[in-house]
Amino acid sequence: MSARPASYLPTLVLILALTACAVPGPQPGEAQIRTGVIEQISLVQLQSNHHPGVGAVVGGVVGLGLGSLIGGGTGRDVAMVLGTVGGAVVGNEIQKKHDQPIPGQQIVVRMSSGVLVSVTQPVNPNLFTGQRVFIEGSGENARVLAR
Repeated sequence: MSARPASYLPTLVLILALTACAVPGPQPGEAQIRTGVIEQISLVQLQSNHHPGVGAVVGGVVGLGLGSLIGGGTGRDVAMVLGTVGGAVVGNEIQKKHDQPIPGQQIVVRMSSGVLVSVTQPVNPNLFTGQRVFIEGSGENARVLAR
């Protein structure tokens, strides 16, 4: 015995009604903003935003260029290799001296839901313990902002 198409109609209507009530989650590119109160602020050191290895690459290229100006033939090839290696070492050392840590703060916020969230960011002198704040974004892009 086969079921009549009309017997599927109530099920179909129920499924459509439930799907129409569904709330979509955050869409890509949308900022997520949450609220809470700062529980604790600790000073920390953040690594600089310079890319490691750039000094070595730039130094190597400069050393290669200088090495190519010396001699000719095999001697020139040796000078280019030595210039590249020496330039990379010098460039790396120069970058190390200029890559100083950045002062930052680790902020613990008690969300409206009671959950504790920790955000590490550059220092914002306008934030203090007990302050009502927004947390904008998520993951590495999260930032605590005064309300």
